[in-house]
Amino acid sequence: MSAEDTAARARALYEARAKRVPIAPFTDADPTLGMDDGYAVQRELVHMLVADGDRVVGYKAGLTSAPMQDMFNVDTPDYGPVLASTVYADGATVSCGSFIAPKVEAEIVFRLGAPLTGPGITLEQARGAVAEVMAGLEIVDSRIENWRIKLADTIADLASNGAVALARPAVPTAGCDPRLIGMVFSRNGEIVATGAGAAALGDPVTVVAWLANVLGERGVSLDAGQLIMTGALHAAVPMRPGDTFIAEFDRLGSITLHVDGP
Repeated sequence: MSAEDTAARARALYEARAKRVPIAPFTDADPTLGMDDGYAVQRELVHMLVADGDRVVGYKAGLTSAPMQDMFNVDTPDYGPVLASTVYADGATVSCGSFIAPKVEAEIVFRLGAPLTGPGITLEQARGAVAEVMAGLEIVDSRIENWRIKLADTIADLASNGAVALARPAVPTAGCDPRLIGMVFSRNGEIVATGAGAAALGDPVTVVAWLANVLGERGVSLDAGQLIMTGALHAAVPMRPGDTFIAEFDRLGSITLHVDGP
């Protein structure tokens, strides 16, 4: 993919985000686009958003479950940045009108206490770098019309990242195995999903090591203080005006997100 095509696709996504009007999948026009093409567009789009005053405060991993990887016919997750402008606190109210086709997912989120520079980061090194663990609710959104995404499309679109709400952090303890953290997810008081930490690559800490190594191959380090979103523990649930979402996590407590609307 030429530099001109990369810039044009990043600009199209930038305008779709600003206007909240979706665009056709890039893979409709060019089915040969792959993972590297998607990341090239993603990097250009991030440069544009940072130039506007936003900043990268961490990274999210997507496609961390076997069913999602099967859907995209891949054997690896993908990633995108977490932008400061998209981070909300527990109990926050968001507007459906701020997104195009939002859905909500519950997941385990880490904050690093030490930097990680891959490649070569082990699971134990990643575990040692984690300073805090917290319950999270991610809003996934797509600037691609009707979620008709293939791998290059979602990667280019910041891994379909919309926003994230974070609960009060906890300090990991020796007796807390993130794989075994159970979660019950409800919308408007009705349970709509359940899950456990093992849904994210078998162990959410594995996601941290994977991110450090993949980013390290591209000359990027994970910094102390950055957030790591480890991936959905269940299928995404559509977000509607007036909804209230609650995710209750074993050991981590609960997190609530309200949606404006009638």
